[in-house]
Amino acid sequence: MNDTEVRFFFLLFAVFSALFGACVGSFLNVCIHRIPRDESVVTPRSHCPHCNTLIPWYLNIPVASWLALRGRCASCKGPIAFRYTLVELLTAALFLAVFLKWAAPAALGTTAIPHPAAIPVYWLFLAGLVLGTFVDFEHFILPDSVTIGGMVAGPILSALVPSLHGRTVWWQGLLLSLIGLAVGFGLLYAVAWIGGRIFKKEAMGFGDVKLMGAIGAFLGWQAVLFTVFVSSLLGSVCGLLMIAFGGVKLQSRIPFGPYLSAAALIWVFWGEVLFGAYLRLMRG
Repeated sequence: MNDTEVRFFFLLFAVFSALFGACVGSFLNVCIHRIPRDESVVTPRSHCPHCNTLIPWYLNIPVASWLALRGRCASCKGPIAFRYTLVELLTAALFLAVFLKWAAPAALGTTAIPHPAAIPVYWLFLAGLVLGTFVDFEHFILPDSVTIGGMVAGPILSALVPSLHGRTVWWQGLLLSLIGLAVGFGLLYAVAWIGGRIFKKEAMGFGDVKLMGAIGAFLGWQAVLFTVFVSSLLGSVCGLLMIAFGGVKLQSRIPFGPYLSAAALIWVFWGEVLFGAYLRLMRG
């Protein structure tokens, strides 16, 4: 293909990535609402939470429907939370960012995609982080479908796509995934156990421990160390700001899952560069 055709297909797949991400975000909204309530994410069809009227497909288009209806149900005019559109926009942006990060160098001819299957794997991983984050914010729980599901899927996908861990042989990808899982789960379990002994109460939910195991399974042990440090920093700064501005009290419960997810997200896009810079600084 010539340069014009390459650019055309690159743009086409970029648009597809964003649209597909918005559709996945729409499904994540269903999961965020129903999973904590132990409801099926398949049936019944999407419906208004106020009047239970089924939403037809033409009023269930990601982002566009919310804007067209001005954030209200077409039947009862009840308010539709902006969170639904936020999740769709966020997921669309993340899917597009993943495609651009791994496909843009190949489109420019500077390097090749190590394995095209890495892109949908990162899509799946980030979709899980979005789901866990919004459920944790609202219900202070992390769904097992995200945490345990991630610990199961991570090693399997790492064997199928060893380039996730910078390897080309399946068993090396699997081994590094299992090491990351063990380090992530074990490290945060130790933190939770020590915190419980010191403060005489639960210092960290077990869902956070399982989420850290899932992050390690997908991203490796280096990502675990980075995620623990950065999430602690983010949680401390945000917690102090919320206390300072009266959002929460000192003893208030604050979900930690969103900070783990944010730190893991930073690693996906910039972590290896930051980790390498840190190592060079230590050696220098």
